[in-house]
Amino acid sequence: MLWWMIALPAVAGAALLLCGRRADRLAPAAAITVAAATTVLAVLNVVDRQSVSATFLHGIPVALRVDGLSAVMIVTVAAIVTAVLLFAAGDLRRDEPAARFHGLMLLFAAAMLTTVTAENLLTLLFAWELMGAASYALIGFHWRDEHRAASGLVAFLTTRTADLGLYLAAAAAFAGGASALTLDHLARLDNGWRDAVAAGLLLAALGKSAQLPFSFWLSRAMAGPSPVSALLHSATMVAAGAYLLLRLAPLLDATGWAAPAAAWIGALTALALGAVAVCQSDLKQLLAASTCSQVGLMVLAAGAGGVAAGTGQLVAHAVTKSLLFLGAGAWLTALGTKNLTGLRGAARAYPVVGVTFTIGALSLAGVPPFALWPAKDAVLATARDFSTALYLVGFAAAILSAVYAGRALTLVWAAATSERAAPSSSGTATSASHWDEEQAGTRRVSVAAATALAVPAIGTLAAGAGVVPAVRDGFVDLVDAGSAVATTGWELGISGAVAVCAVVLVAMVIRRRGDLPAPALPAGWFGLERVVDRCVVRPVFAIARGAAGLDDRVLDRGVRVASRLTVDSAREIDRRVERAVDGAVRGIGTAARDLGRWARRPETGLVHQYYAQAIVGIVVLAVLLLVAR
Repeated sequence: MLWWMIALPAVAGAALLLCGRRADRLAPAAAITVAAATTVLAVLNVVDRQSVSATFLHGIPVALRVDGLSAVMIVTVAAIVTAVLLFAAGDLRRDEPAARFHGLMLLFAAAMLTTVTAENLLTLLFAWELMGAASYALIGFHWRDEHRAASGLVAFLTTRTADLGLYLAAAAAFAGGASALTLDHLARLDNGWRDAVAAGLLLAALGKSAQLPFSFWLSRAMAGPSPVSALLHSATMVAAGAYLLLRLAPLLDATGWAAPAAAWIGALTALALGAVAVCQSDLKQLLAASTCSQVGLMVLAAGAGGVAAGTGQLVAHAVTKSLLFLGAGAWLTALGTKNLTGLRGAARAYPVVGVTFTIGALSLAGVPPFALWPAKDAVLATARDFSTALYLVGFAAAILSAVYAGRALTLVWAAATSERAAPSSSGTATSASHWDEEQAGTRRVSVAAATALAVPAIGTLAAGAGVVPAVRDGFVDLVDAGSAVATTGWELGISGAVAVCAVVLVAMVIRRRGDLPAPALPAGWFGLERVVDRCVVRPVFAIARGAAGLDDRVLDRGVRVASRLTVDSAREIDRRVERAVDGAVRGIGTAARDLGRWARRPETGLVHQYYAQAIVGIVVLAVLLLVAR
């Protein structure tokens, strides 16, 4: 059954890709059916908890296993994929290649399901690579648009650079004695090899989850279709790095340095990218930055040893963020814009999307009783026991989440600005002036898209039950995390009150001033892409150009000179040495021929001559013997 859960979306996705445009009409229904069946198989695997393997290399099989942690993940991934594909069925235009899109989405889902059930590094590498390739194709889905194609390339190359750490980890694990590359055995390696494995895995996870300094690729990933953003940011690729660190929390802790490093990188990412999200004028960019921030809390939990807390944050964030991205996608299709000014009044114009988006935004803010309220506090409680300074940074990041979520929520419910009503103090343009700037809006939300929003909305509401002690303890037992740091009632009350106050305060400021101020540095993602371009990309290209110049001017010239010298030497050898050798060979041949001619002369065929020759020979031998004596 575990093989079927992986093979079904993988085979169906490959089949849709091979069929191409001929399967466009059938692709949405087929993909949704496959995703729903995969969800059923995921639930059955949670009950059955299988472990399967197949021989691949000597001593290193392709191995999959469902334990408590992966059980939570496979259901989350499968359910989110189903909702996203249902939304995509009503969101894609008729002229778009639906078979290619749905095929890639199913392959992407199969890769993530393999990632969360992988039992060793070999299996993880297969899934990791397929996920990266599928994400590149999905982000650059509209490949005729140069900007979108370039955005896919930026995302791919950035994550691929970090993915080299996974190969380093696999090599170090094999060299250190973990010949089967089993994930559970990595923490028991010798110190040096264990540190190398931890460093490689940390690098790969930070790159995949868009943590500092790799965060900028997630901004570029927003060039992909809205369903891709919803899947990428919720339960799949961006969550994969955090999941890997949660899975390998014992390894991080065993090194002594990797756990604090992960915790602080996650906390600083949560704080910095939270500030970035507050300043965005594009809704999808705001949600992208908030994804980095929220995943930062998961990484913090992994470093602080809070596996159950981090997993709860991952699941709560998955349902919340998929809901928000699908809502943003519905408005993009209807109005043709992602600009927050252009989306003023969008919640009023499309109330179904507005209500579901409100549920997601309040959850993202940490407002009771929605999903991220207890999940975020569980992470903060873990951070509190790990380090007071870490807790304060995490709490500041949580406040920022209420600010950016409250800002987005207030703007989409605000009255649409017109030429008469535009607030002069903020210099805000009219809402309608931004419509259709991304694409031609349809001015409607399809039934499929509206229906799809219900799935993550229900999940966002249901996940708020994590505040109940019995539910929380049952979740901890499910993920096999042992004991977890309990969140006290006063902490939950204070965090909920702070979130509500932050949202209300932001709403009041926006109502008075039109919007919050947007400092240039955070709004531009702190110039991370420019920094990487100047500090990494340009130097690499400069070195490559220098190496190419060295190759052309020095090495190539050296090769040409050496070849010319070789040819000249060959000619000189031919002129002098070869002729002498030729003469010697001819002389030897002539002498041999003459000797042969002389040797044939005694062979006359006359017996008396042979007797005479024998007598002469005997006489000569007798003389030689007499002389020698």
